[in-house]
Parts: sequence; C-alpha cells; structure tokens
Amino acid sequence: MNDQVTQQRWVAFGPNGAIGSILRSDEGYTVRLIDDPEAQDRGTYPSLDVAKSALHAAMAPGSDWPEFREH
Repeated sequence: MNDQVTQQRWVAFGPNGAIGSILRSDEGYTVRLIDDPEAQDRGTYPSLDVAKSALHAAMAPGSDWPEFREH
C-alpha cells in the first residue's frame, strides 16, 4: 500500500488524448502511464523537469513532446 500524499498532479496530453501523469509528493515526482498494462509507477524523480523527460522517454519512439497541464 502506498501512503504518500499527492500534493500536485500534471496530466500529459498527446494528439490522441491523455498519455500519463506526474504526481508530486514528499518523495518526489512520480511518473505513471495510462496505457501501462501493469499500471505501475515508472519511477520517482527529484524534479518536475526530470519527470517530464522520463515520461516522454517512456512514450513510443519519435513521439512529440506532450502538453503538460496541472490539475
């Protein structure tokens, strides 16, 4: 069970809709992909910029940079 409290959330959007999210907590910025069949976190990173880069790197090769919106 995950006891961390989400302080902020950003959703990443591509041309076909939502791709994933970044959740900020005391531990850092956690990346999640919507289409991940195992629905696992893709890692926790020390800054928002690094998390955004990690989310983009997890996308299909050649994908455009997603639009990030805070929710």
